[in-house]
Amino acid sequence: MGMRSTSPPISSSSSSSSCCSRFWSSALRSKRLVSPAEKAARDSSGHGLSRRLGVFDLILLGIGASIGAGIFVVTGTVAHDAGPGVTISFILAGASCVINALCYAELASRFPAVVGGAYLYTYTAFNELTAFLVFSQLMLDYHIGAASIARSLASYIISFLEIFPVFKDNIPNWIGHGENIGNVLSINALAPVLLMLLTLILCLGVKESSTVNSFMTVTKVIIVIVVIVAGAFEVDVSNWSPFAPHGVRSILTGATVVFFAYVGFDAVANSAEESKKPQRDLPIGIIGSLLVCIALYIGVCLVITGMVPFNLLGEDAPLAEAFKSKGLKFVSILISIGAIAGLTTALLVGLYVQSRLYLGLGRDGLLPALFAKVHPRRHTPINSQIWAGCVASIMAGLLNVHTLSHILSVGTLTGYSVVSACVVVLRWKDKTNSQVSPSAKREGVFFLVVVALSGFTAGLLFRYEVSIIFVIVAIVVAIGASIALLFRQVYGDSVAFSCPGVPIVPNICIFFNMFLFGQLHHEAWVRFVILSFVMVGVYAIYGQYHGDPNADETIIYHEAPAE
Repeated sequence: MGMRSTSPPISSSSSSSSCCSRFWSSALRSKRLVSPAEKAARDSSGHGLSRRLGVFDLILLGIGASIGAGIFVVTGTVAHDAGPGVTISFILAGASCVINALCYAELASRFPAVVGGAYLYTYTAFNELTAFLVFSQLMLDYHIGAASIARSLASYIISFLEIFPVFKDNIPNWIGHGENIGNVLSINALAPVLLMLLTLILCLGVKESSTVNSFMTVTKVIIVIVVIVAGAFEVDVSNWSPFAPHGVRSILTGATVVFFAYVGFDAVANSAEESKKPQRDLPIGIIGSLLVCIALYIGVCLVITGMVPFNLLGEDAPLAEAFKSKGLKFVSILISIGAIAGLTTALLVGLYVQSRLYLGLGRDGLLPALFAKVHPRRHTPINSQIWAGCVASIMAGLLNVHTLSHILSVGTLTGYSVVSACVVVLRWKDKTNSQVSPSAKREGVFFLVVVALSGFTAGLLFRYEVSIIFVIVAIVVAIGASIALLFRQVYGDSVAFSCPGVPIVPNICIFFNMFLFGQLHHEAWVRFVILSFVMVGVYAIYGQYHGDPNADETIIYHEAPAE
């Protein structure tokens, strides 16, 4: 009778250890930071999406994303609390966005001209898992935001039509204003139609969508300028006194609110692959569009607080009501048209950015290859674009997305903070033209986390009106971590556009962004945690097995047509 050989059983602990090892080795993968010569070769290769966007197109893209109907509403609602000092609120928030824009501009100018934006920068500076989490937080913001904007646009269009007697009180709520069914469902027929129409325009090509965006944005800017000029003749300077009726705190609180009115300039970074001269034009587009937005917001603030005493401003349509009180009803009609144009461009650019992010993840294998398909003739990521449009259409047509508005902005603040950190981390690599030592990088990341946590703590303390001493302590801790970063790490210079004052300026961005994070509704924090856990699970099931940091170096793109 022969002997039966048996192999020793594999322990479950050994198997789980192997799975964990595989997970972390995948999660910590990162993209290679290409050299300037490689970047120049890849930027001028003539392959990829169609390069049709000039610097003027990029500036209009940023303005289109940033200025929606809010310029006619947010300015007045915040002025109701901050008084004429709302102008300072917009200046402070604008200054914060400018230094965020400097960080985006550096990274946009130095990376190869491919899609990805914040996701791409995080993948290179940190690792694959962090990049995937940043993408998920941003994308949820984009989806909810697109659905919410589409419903607002539908409502504005119906309200504009109701100016005419034939439509007055003859349009059912379910068509444009929304018919609520309980707390979750809300039927809106027009919003999905608008979304699919804009999706179709985006699928036709970047030239067509850029033309629509340029026309609508120019229309919107002209209307805002007309509003400012018309209102300037009705200003009573006595309405500007007292300038800060509720004190400095109300101005600072106003700055945290109006910060989100500038959000959108980062959309320019996602158009890198469609920019004619990305290294030169992207920084100009990012910063230029933001400066135009700051000037327009300040102009509207000065006009609205000068026309009407701040305590008499309405809540829903303060600017329109201010002009009506002066007998300028035609300006109210212009404001309605401007609001429709503003919402249209914000929605168009939002859908555009979503498709480019999906395209980037599809190329890298973190999403199915379906998302990486580029139409051979239109040179647009048609599958990603249709997916983004369908998701937003379903949400806009069936859900009361306005109830989800208080969990927005998490992705935006997360993305801005991580991008600022990417500037610091990638400067470490520049000095030696190689990876920094693991211990030095861990130390640097630790100090960046301290800055972020200090900002969040200061935001919480300010929100709940705790003694200012504790807020100062949090600020001091952040300053200490920034000083440690300054002297404990060696920094190189960016080969392209350089953000000044690294690491101090990026650290200021991180601190203020996380300060704002502390101002968000507590449900927004819950959303951040839950979504992070869910997406770690998605990555463990799919992403770790299919992700490829080098995919964009080997992928074969469709040839862009000659201009």
